[in-house]
Amino acid sequence: MAKAKSTQPATVLQRKIGKLVWTAIAAQLDEQGYAVVGPLLSVRQCVELRRAFAQDAPFRKHVVMEQHGYGRGAYKYFAYPLPELVAELRAAFYPPLAELANRWNRTLGLESAYPDAHDEYLARCHAAGQQRPTPLVLRYEAGDFNCLHQDVYGDEVFPLQVAILLSEPERDFAGGEFVLTEQRPRMQSRVEVVPLRAGQGVIFPVRERPVQGTRGHYRVNMRHGVSRLRAGERYTLGIIFHDAR
Repeated sequence: MAKAKSTQPATVLQRKIGKLVWTAIAAQLDEQGYAVVGPLLSVRQCVELRRAFAQDAPFRKHVVMEQHGYGRGAYKYFAYPLPELVAELRAAFYPPLAELANRWNRTLGLESAYPDAHDEYLARCHAAGQQRPTPLVLRYEAGDFNCLHQDVYGDEVFPLQVAILLSEPERDFAGGEFVLTEQRPRMQSRVEVVPLRAGQGVIFPVRERPVQGTRGHYRVNMRHGVSRLRAGERYTLGIIFHDAR
């Protein structure tokens, strides 16, 4: 699959993402609906992003989940300009994921296509009135959880996203597993629990994906969430490629 194009020398993080085996990642997303990648971030980078949560300056909005019925915990959306690390992740992941997204659209008979570069896609979002950045950091403490949901913020929806765990299971927290569900037509829902280590990421669909059936491909509706934390503190970085209204 295609790698990110840039007129600037690639950073260490961009090179790391470019060297991922994208054919295998695409195959995993086709077969099971998610792919674990990395580790992408160092211990130092994870610590810096966790510490950033306590600050106000990098963020545009603080959401207390319990106040909205989303679960328990909190998250903060970054403001523009994004921190360099977050901007690099967004720009580097987008091109190979756009190639996969375009193939999925063709498979589902959809005419829409995503441009090669993330800046071009953001211009489309902004023209549609979606101008607020969506990358975020989520924090969970003992007893917190995230209800099953989809990260849709307007008519423009990029169909894939990335979540990167910033805390180490069993050392920093217990419980708090990342969960995906597939709502299959005329069938019971299927659940996946995705194990991650600190610095690893999971790529997964925002809303739906194509699945091969006996009579061709059909759409499967996807939701994701986090199970209840039993102890400790868990942080996650979410990379969403469309902006919000």
